[in-house]
Amino acid sequence: MASLEKLKKEFLEYLEIEKGRAVKTVENYDRYLKRFFEFAKIAEPKNITEDLVRKYRLYLNRANLNKPTQNYHVIALRMFLKYLAKRNIESLDAEKIELAKLPERELDLLDISDLERLLAAPTKNSPRAIRDKAILEMFFSTGLRISELCNLKIDEINLKRGEFSVRGKGGKIRVVFLSDRAKSALANYLEKKGGVADEKLFPMTPRSIQRMIKKYAIAAGITKKVTPHVLRHAFATDLLQNGADLRSVQVMLGHANISTTQIYTHFTDKQLKEVHKAFHGRRRH
Repeated sequence: MASLEKLKKEFLEYLEIEKGRAVKTVENYDRYLKRFFEFAKIAEPKNITEDLVRKYRLYLNRANLNKPTQNYHVIALRMFLKYLAKRNIESLDAEKIELAKLPERELDLLDISDLERLLAAPTKNSPRAIRDKAILEMFFSTGLRISELCNLKIDEINLKRGEFSVRGKGGKIRVVFLSDRAKSALANYLEKKGGVADEKLFPMTPRSIQRMIKKYAIAAGITKKVTPHVLRHAFATDLLQNGADLRSVQVMLGHANISTTQIYTHFTDKQLKEVHKAFHGRRRH
């Protein structure tokens, strides 16, 4: 029987090569499983029992980890157990481990007037303001993650077609689209910037982009915290509120599971209340 350490190594290689998981994800799984093995002090996979997992979860909870982080540890363990089952190695059935119920996530949402003020905030004609305007319009038009935006090269953008491919989480490629306003802001920026084809489109760090957005949010008089991820939320909710279906939004955001995208429906549900109020039971008045 292979040692647990060897099985873990083979599992991590399987994640990277066969499942195509990002190196960062594999490193996280390695860390989570290392924690479990250090706690469990077991010799063989068959020693992983429901009782052991229950004690481990208690240990994670008492280590003052927040619920999502606890769940990440449990997800890694479940994935490992599924891998063992796939190899017909006797251990605990992964289905016997349930994830902790999390409270519904709260999203920071910008209302449309805040969003318009933010996008209009870079007013100067300086190279920096022109660049910043292009970044803000790009975020709202495409729903890109900050890491995706920072990795874009000049020659990857097709302004004529108003679309381009982006490599997202797990190396998955998806197509994103530019609105007329984003195209115009980007064309203006590229005209002033110049540069060679394989150069970074926006040679900035994620941290400096976050600071830039914060600066314009304050200038626009927005009191809530505005980040690149808040602009990604704005992109998704704007599509749903204007009638896009959930599956299309999932593809445009690059979500692996539709359940991740469903969080946005809670916010468009507010519209349903208005629809109900306007149209339900009118004949009874």
